Formats: sequence, structure tokens, C-alpha cells
Amino acid sequence: MSRIVQKDPPRRRGRPRAYDPERALDAATAAFWRSGYAGTSLDDLTASAEMNRPSLYAAFGDKQALYLQTIERYRTAAVAAITHQLAQPRPLADTLRTIYRGALDLYRAGEPDPRGCYLSSTATAAAMDDPEVRAALLASHQAFDRAFAGRFAAARDAGELPRDADPELLGALATGVIHTLAVRARAGETRRHLEQIADAAVAQLCGAAAEVRPAAGGGDPRGSGQSRTRSAGRGR
Repeated sequence: MSRIVQKDPPRRRGRPRAYDPERALDAATAAFWRSGYAGTSLDDLTASAEMNRPSLYAAFGDKQALYLQTIERYRTAAVAAITHQLAQPRPLADTLRTIYRGALDLYRAGEPDPRGCYLSSTATAAAMDDPEVRAALLASHQAFDRAFAGRFAAARDAGELPRDADPELLGALATGVIHTLAVRARAGETRRHLEQIADAAVAQLCGAAAEVRPAAGGGDPRGSGQSRTRSAGRGR
């Protein structure tokens, strides 16, 4: 009877991962947020992620690929946070105010040097020379627009807004308020002033009437001679 020889299990090739992908992306995001895309070197990224260059490339690709991953990750988290707030059973105005104040908490973090929004602070400049970053930035804006538009559509259907309100346009305007708050926070404006801006924007988005005056020396640019128009949410 032949002797059965038990063989050792084959060894796995390669070394196990010595990094945490989420932690590395956190570190890369912080580096880009602090110095911008162009101002962040590979040495900065490897130092912040505590990885050498070969490991960084193997895990995430080149600098551009890593940056695009941070944009997608930031967008996913931001849209999820906004969507969660928009789904809460409360009046539209309260929901918008909660979202804008939550945004200010993030944008003003890091004082005395507020960092603003990751996308506005980094991708806006990088998009000038990089089509992929530009596409990622546009996709992010559109994702925010859609999230807001869904809530405006529900508000219109529930009678919170006039029947002729345009949810898509209102959604884009609501996203625009976020951009304004982000840039002004980065510039160092006070929290009080930023909250006043946000509250005024909420009043307009939820239907406050606005009067548009013609430019000096000219009438209505459409030639109608009318100086009043509907606001984004409610006609006069």
C-alpha cells in the first residue's frame, strides 16, 4: 500500500495589502483640499497616504486617476447626505435651511482657514485644463440638481409651490446657493452673513416674489416693456 504524502497548501503570491483604501483616499482628499490639484505633488500624496509611489500607483493609478476617485467619493457622500435631508417629513423651507447650515458646518471647518467645498475649491480650477475633471465636475453639479429637483417636484405636487413652478430650474438654483456659500466661506465671510444669504435664498426658492427692474436707459430686454417678472417659485 503506497504511503499518502500530505502536501503543504500552496502559498499565495504577492504581499497582502498594507494600506486601508478609505484611509488613503481620506488622506489624498485632505492633501488636494489643502493645496489644490495642481499644487499637490506626488510626494505630498505619498506622504499623506503613508505609501510609496509604486504602492500608490498600484492602488489608485496616477495622480489624475486618484483625484478623480476622490471627486467621485466626495460626490457620492454629498448627494447621499442631501438626499437624506430632502426625504425628511418637514416643510420645504425648513429642509433647505437645514441643508445649507449643514453645508456651512463643512465649509467652515478648519478655521481660521475655512476650506469651502472640495469640488469648488479644487475641481473648478483643474477643469480648465483637464476634460475628465471637467466632466466629473459637471456630473457632480447635475447630481445635486437632480436631488433638489425631486424635492421641488414633490413640493409642487403637495401645494407648497405653485403648479407652474419648474423643479429642474429650482434644483439648479438650489445647487447654485451651495456654490455661493462654499466660495464665500472659503473667502472668509462670517457665519452670520452666510446664514443670512442662505435664508434669503430659501425665501426666494420657496416662492417669495421678486421684482426685476430694467437696466438704466433701457426697457425690458425682451421688448415687452414689462419690468416685473415671476420669481423662480411663484408668480405675482
